[in-house]
Amino acid sequence: MAAQTPIIHSKARLREITAQWRGSGDAIALVPTMGALHEGHLALVRTARQRAARVIVSIFVNPAQFAPHEDFGRYPRTLEADAEKLSEEQVDLIYAPAAEEMYPAGYATRVVPDAGPALGLESDARPHFFGGVATVVSKLFLQVRPDLAVFGEKDWQQLQVVRQMVRDLDIDIDIVAGHTVREADGLALSSRNAYLSPEHRAAVPALHRALSEAASLIGGGAPMGATLVRARQAVERAGFSVDYLEGRHAESLTPIEGPHHGPVRLLVAARIGGTRLIDNVPVPSDAH
Repeated sequence: MAAQTPIIHSKARLREITAQWRGSGDAIALVPTMGALHEGHLALVRTARQRAARVIVSIFVNPAQFAPHEDFGRYPRTLEADAEKLSEEQVDLIYAPAAEEMYPAGYATRVVPDAGPALGLESDARPHFFGGVATVVSKLFLQVRPDLAVFGEKDWQQLQVVRQMVRDLDIDIDIVAGHTVREADGLALSSRNAYLSPEHRAAVPALHRALSEAASLIGGGAPMGATLVRARQAVERAGFSVDYLEGRHAESLTPIEGPHHGPVRLLVAARIGGTRLIDNVPVPSDAH
């Protein structure tokens, strides 16, 4: 049986432990999460383990990235089960601060990305979101001071926003991308999948299927605009309400108009029932 991974709640204790590790010359990897861990998170942990002697997983449901009408109150909180999974993965430390530890009384500062990859897509539907993400991630970076941090490609826009923030603020941390883990029918693993009814769960493979087919067609030279219109229609026929389905430059996330150069990513966000799902896929690199 795997040794139980210690759980700490205090940034002061966190700094004591990480200072000892750094003093021993150990590289530290951070995997930031909101808990309710699934195989996608554990794949990020394994990526971190390959790259660093010490792995810390943070578990914090960040109130700053939820609007009042969103699902902060019902977001799954499963610390005990999460700790068991992370112990099996031989994680060195779980950092699970309370909201009062991250945002104490009188807290007044936010990190707000207002250009570059933060523009559009998720920002249109959730204008508060990336300010909440950038603020909490920057705080975690300052508290942990890791050598590297691992983020999933499923949240592609978030990954690019974090990379931009690290560049802009001269934060000396390597941002590592972890591949999206999927169910056999293509559904990207997400904590929010637990919200899906059986009926909706049966319909959701249409989302990834439409996105993948569109990427393949665009990679073969099909016009992007008309192809994405058809993909959106296919998603809507499956019962989704689409927030966006777009092609963007994969790194800058600038919109693509007319002939394009460089890597392209297709990104979608759509709702079915009360559940909002996001996904993304690369367009094959021979696209033109």
